[in-house]
Amino acid sequence: MIRRSILTRSLLAAVLAASGFAAHAQEKVTVQLKWLPQAQFAGYYVAQSKGYYKAEGLDVTIKPGGPDISPVQVIAGKGADVVVNWMPDALAAREAGVPLVNIAQVFNRSGLMLTCKKASGVNSPKDLKGKTLGVWFGGNEYPFLNWMAKLGLKPDTDIKIMKQGFNVDPLLQNQAACISTMIYNEYWQVVDAGVKESDLITFFYEKEGVASLEDGLYALEGKLKDPAFVARMGKFVKATLKGWNDAVKDPAGAAKIVVAADPSGSATLKVQERQMKNVATLISNAGTAKMGYLDPAAYERTVKVLLAGGSSPVIKKDPGKAAYTHAVFEAASK
Repeated sequence: MIRRSILTRSLLAAVLAASGFAAHAQEKVTVQLKWLPQAQFAGYYVAQSKGYYKAEGLDVTIKPGGPDISPVQVIAGKGADVVVNWMPDALAAREAGVPLVNIAQVFNRSGLMLTCKKASGVNSPKDLKGKTLGVWFGGNEYPFLNWMAKLGLKPDTDIKIMKQGFNVDPLLQNQAACISTMIYNEYWQVVDAGVKESDLITFFYEKEGVASLEDGLYALEGKLKDPAFVARMGKFVKATLKGWNDAVKDPAGAAKIVVAADPSGSATLKVQERQMKNVATLISNAGTAKMGYLDPAAYERTVKVLLAGGSSPVIKKDPGKAAYTHAVFEAASK
């Protein structure tokens, strides 16, 4: 009886230890996306679909965004561990009291542009004066306002700003001379609606010298003081970048995964594959050891752009190095 009791206790201890290990192995991570399921976020869905997160011992929940969902508000309300956001919105939020820190920079180039109909009389940025321009808000307006300040054009005085929904109707219905578009999404919606590319003129923020860093990963500063959290984020970033590398190499395969992840059924294979090919151009360091690394020089350029907003700068103070960390990237590189 004594031997059996000892054996029983030993087996029970082993089972409990194994259960504890399993629980520890599957660490939970919730990531909040900036928009609905589409190829803009293919890397996360690919990493999930191919088991890259699971291989790192992570149980990842991917939360889609939407027109009424603010990644900043979600993470501030503890609804996510990490969010996908553009740097202008993240730094503005930081200055407003939500201490976001960039832990990895996925897109190292900007895909934002202003798309205009040539028939509106716009042939160069100077022709924007007196025009109605569609602009996204919810943090997306910051790069636009910086650009207008650089051109010396004041809202409501020199230009009329139309609060643009996340569609291209204002341009199609001639309600605006120009609208905000991304190279991988809305621009092609205009073309798919029947407007010839030869009838359009586009202004890339990158070429106009007012581009800021777009899709990056952000976490709260307080959490990053915990080494265990940094290690967990390192695993998340490692798996995520692996997913992005696959997506860049195989746009068609990534598109299939994105379409399968969209519960609404609105994402089509043709559109998502085209979008993924365009998204790939924004990750010019894919397949290299620098993918996901926030280049301090690129960060400083973005900060400079955000500070140069004339009487209405996006941020009033340089946040310095406190607004980003390479600790997570270094953990992911191990």
